[in-house]
Amino acid sequence: MSAATRLRRLDESAAITVVERGEHVSFAGCGLPYYVGGVIAERDDLLLQTPASLAARFALDVRVRTEATAIDRAARTVRVRTTTGPAGATAEEDLPYDALVLAPGARPVLPPVSGMERALTLRDVADADALVGAVATAGPDGGPARSAVVLGAGFIGVETAENLHRRGLAVTLVELADHVLPPLDPEMAAPVAARLREAGVEVRTGVTVAELGPREAVLTDGAAVAADLVVAAVGVRPDTALARAAGLEVDERGGIVVGPDQRTSDPAIWAAGDAAVKTGAIDGAPAHIALAQTANRHGRVVADSIMGRRAAAAPAIGTAIVGVLGLQAAMTGWSERRARAAGLDVVCVHVHPADHASYYPGARAMSLKLVAEAGTGRILGAQGVGPSGVDKRIDVISVAIRGGLRAPDLADLETAYAPPFGAAKDPVAMLGLVADNVLSGLTPTLQWHELDAARAAGAGLVDVRTPAEYARGHIPGALNIPVDQLRGRLDALPDGPLIVSCQVGLRGHVAARLLLQHGREVRNLDGGYRTWSAVRGAGAVGPEPGPAPAAGEG
Repeated sequence: MSAATRLRRLDESAAITVVERGEHVSFAGCGLPYYVGGVIAERDDLLLQTPASLAARFALDVRVRTEATAIDRAARTVRVRTTTGPAGATAEEDLPYDALVLAPGARPVLPPVSGMERALTLRDVADADALVGAVATAGPDGGPARSAVVLGAGFIGVETAENLHRRGLAVTLVELADHVLPPLDPEMAAPVAARLREAGVEVRTGVTVAELGPREAVLTDGAAVAADLVVAAVGVRPDTALARAAGLEVDERGGIVVGPDQRTSDPAIWAAGDAAVKTGAIDGAPAHIALAQTANRHGRVVADSIMGRRAAAAPAIGTAIVGVLGLQAAMTGWSERRARAAGLDVVCVHVHPADHASYYPGARAMSLKLVAEAGTGRILGAQGVGPSGVDKRIDVISVAIRGGLRAPDLADLETAYAPPFGAAKDPVAMLGLVADNVLSGLTPTLQWHELDAARAAGAGLVDVRTPAEYARGHIPGALNIPVDQLRGRLDALPDGPLIVSCQVGLRGHVAARLLLQHGREVRNLDGGYRTWSAVRGAGAVGPEPGPAPAAGEG
């Protein structure tokens, strides 16, 4: 619809026909989980446009319940089959075209296990209707469902789990990866899993479904969990059967290959949306990114290209956010895992600032992570999690990636500041300052997942927090010397290389600078105890740490 409406704005005389095999066009797909959960109360609020409204405003011939079944590239026609009437009668015809746009989207992936035919998906309004109906009638004796299993803990799976929980179901969220929200790094996703568990959602990672029974799901570890209804959200696959049959070029994952102007291997055919291959912004390689904003932008590029305007799709960064029980979890670009898997030498920075000035009431801590290329400082990606303020920080970093800024450049960005909205040293600026320290070699750091190996190689660990903080929870075996006492207790430090740790990294930086100038080999544990304990906290000594420190305390 983005392409069709843009075409009309560019050419009032063109004959524009849209065919859709479902019953709805221009619906709010990203709002479907919230309709299921009752947050969006009215179903009609999901329907942004109708065939009638599109005809009235844009003179578009929009045909629903009409499926394109074949493309004759030589004759430049599309065979379509329209379903009419309550009996499901069909009629076929050939529609001629001068320019053809393919936007078939993607189909949900269903694991090939016994009983999977009863699983529901959530891709369109009809899916949402089916899921709402199942919530009301899939329970014992046709009553309300009491339990649900959601397969896949990506963005859609997490949203669906939250909204089924909101409807009062006992929800089990199952993810084959070792943590929820697999596009994020584990320490950034851990607070989301913790919040889900605190709310009563059972989170099972490292497993998947082995078999579905009428009222239960058997997992690959042998556990059986209650499942009046099952939702599959394990991923999508480009729906490109029509393109394949027409002989258009597709890649090894089934996506339609397009040029910068979204033109396919046939110069009269364009493609956009989830079915089309994108160009990744980080490495310039083909990428499969299924995001609504990207699809809308590329629809506009298609229209401009058809009309002979200079048009090229910008490489896709991959920026996304999800809300989970009061938390925001967002990302842009690549994770540390992905960057390392690509063979890049990376520098990572964790900070845990408040969402606005800590002295102004209501300040709440967030966690941010920046991934940059060692040496160049090129920003590869960022992630954030917290109750508020995460969205705008990730958006700023996405813009920085698009603008080609280096990690230290973030320290010089001008962002709006007043105590209710931010801090004089914005969280994004903090990332830039810390990144500059690390990239310049001023303060060597160590990541949470590198700590065990470093200690096994003989490094001593010094916790420079206060005794009260240490008592609330600390890394096993850490020696506690508060940073304010460190100058007077240098003789108490163990011989050999040292690792210093505080709550979030700031006092560790101060301690590391002090020790480096006293001739010691030292690294600061990036992100401090808070980052380490997000994943490794089960091994901490003492109770879980208390509330977040105020800005500057860490």
